[in-house]
Amino acid sequence: MLEINQAGLSWLTILKKREAFRRAYDGFDPEVVGRYRARERRRLLADAGIVRNRLKIEAAIANAARVLELRQSHGSFAAWLGAHHPRSKEEWVKLFKRTFRFTGGEIVGEFLMSIGYLPGAHVESCPVHRRILKLRPPWSRGLRRRAAR
Repeated sequence: MLEINQAGLSWLTILKKREAFRRAYDGFDPEVVGRYRARERRRLLADAGIVRNRLKIEAAIANAARVLELRQSHGSFAAWLGAHHPRSKEEWVKLFKRTFRFTGGEIVGEFLMSIGYLPGAHVESCPVHRRILKLRPPWSRGLRRRAAR
């Protein structure tokens, strides 16, 4: 949700509003947000503490509802991600664009890097990169499988 709202704005702006977003979107709980109706949409559009962009608000609500659907069909959102792993960034972007709203290359890439499905958060020469590899993030396991083919 924060990635979607950051589009076109600075991260500093979003980070300063993070707690307001958390309150406005009921702790980012997809069970709650995915069931928002017109009343909650009006409340969000009137909330000066968050980004009041109708498209971003609609996307956040629709995406939460979609996560609930994926939980039903796959058992969890994590299982849905796992069912589609490994993929290149381009393949992930296409999948996310078909599945969710307001998800372009930057949003998808940043999200997948943050959860370990795509590399790139640290360059190979960075000491943190070596520590991350020891944790065997999903992107590193996918590379090993592709190299073995």
